[in-house]
Amino acid sequence: MLDMNWIRDNEELMRNTAAWKKVDFRLEDLLEWDDKRRELRRETELRRAERNGLTKEVERLLRQGEAAAGEAAKAQVREINAQLTMLEADLNEAEQRCGELLLLAPNPVSADTPIGADDSGNVELRRSGTLPDFGFTPRDHVELGELHNIIDIPRGVKAGGPRSYVLKGAGLYLHLAVQRLALDVLAERGFTVMDVPVIVRPEALERTGFFPGGMDQTYELNGEKRWLAGTSEVSLVSLYSDEIVEADTPLRLAGMSACFRREVGSAGRDVRGLYRVHQFSKIEQVVICKSDPAVSEQLLQEILANAEQILRLLELPYRVVAVCSGDMSLKTHKQYDIETWMPSRGAYGETHSASNLLDFQARRSGIRFRDENGRLQYCHTLNNTAVATPRILIPLLENHQQEDGSIYIPKALRKYMDGQEFLHAAVTAAE
Repeated sequence: MLDMNWIRDNEELMRNTAAWKKVDFRLEDLLEWDDKRRELRRETELRRAERNGLTKEVERLLRQGEAAAGEAAKAQVREINAQLTMLEADLNEAEQRCGELLLLAPNPVSADTPIGADDSGNVELRRSGTLPDFGFTPRDHVELGELHNIIDIPRGVKAGGPRSYVLKGAGLYLHLAVQRLALDVLAERGFTVMDVPVIVRPEALERTGFFPGGMDQTYELNGEKRWLAGTSEVSLVSLYSDEIVEADTPLRLAGMSACFRREVGSAGRDVRGLYRVHQFSKIEQVVICKSDPAVSEQLLQEILANAEQILRLLELPYRVVAVCSGDMSLKTHKQYDIETWMPSRGAYGETHSASNLLDFQARRSGIRFRDENGRLQYCHTLNNTAVATPRILIPLLENHQQEDGSIYIPKALRKYMDGQEFLHAAVTAAE
């Protein structure tokens, strides 16, 4: 959420931001309702002051025995109360409408964010690692999963419907191993690791900027007035809602959770395999810090570097891109994506996303700190994927496959895999 006074001082930027992000934000409606709200507040305060003065006058007149004058003043008080009832109803409506429209106001993008219509406008910044040069026809992760008997999509669909899957045996252990690796890396870097709720209140999703715009992507628990979160970012930020935090040292949080997304609007996209599924697991980085743009920018680079380190430990080739305005969400100020090479796609596929939100979430969530002068200020919040699985299994299996069908296990994962150096196929390639 943005400050209303700031919006009024930056109307042109807000119009540009709505266009750049392609969001339906009606600035003129917000300004009109804010004008009404301001006028109604002024009129209400004047009427209340007038009523309070008359109430004291009634008491004075009655004490002095001036009953007629006192009754006349009482009648004036009743008339003002009737006016106040109507004014307060109108003010409540104006407050509600302003609040609803403010929830749709997009966070402006950083000065170095590329302006573009969609993901084709994202700008590659750097690459790391070497793409595999197979001397054989490589299999995709679905074929490898079947060969090793570690992925069963048909039975997953039988149980859970489309975009469901089963990981079993070494597939499950790999799924857990990459999560444990990410947790260990983040713990070594000062993050508090935690298992957080995935069933959340609707206000948690609203305060973190996922509602109202993302309701069609989120599963609701009917009759519960609660929802299944698509990322532990929702819970991690909500842990500190309506609190005054000590922000001299940033709060570095790492949440482990199952995640759920409806993937509405993605029909026909990435339907094969594990790329776009309804249920997955993720280790999420969240940082809460003081509202110093230089500090939050430094922390954005830090959490991005954490994700890159995990990919290097997984020995996977990847690239970092600066996300353009048209590919960003309502809440994001600056964003990087990491895309990991997926041989079956012949392209890099998104596996991580790092964002700086400035004070957008903290304003909605009421997360504040005291500055050096003791004044309360809203914090900045940041988030980034450390690892999301099973999507990360796609490049992990495909890049590390061998001609005989076996799969190389990166050195950093072996301690979580009983020291195994390779996964060997359940049947030989010849069979």
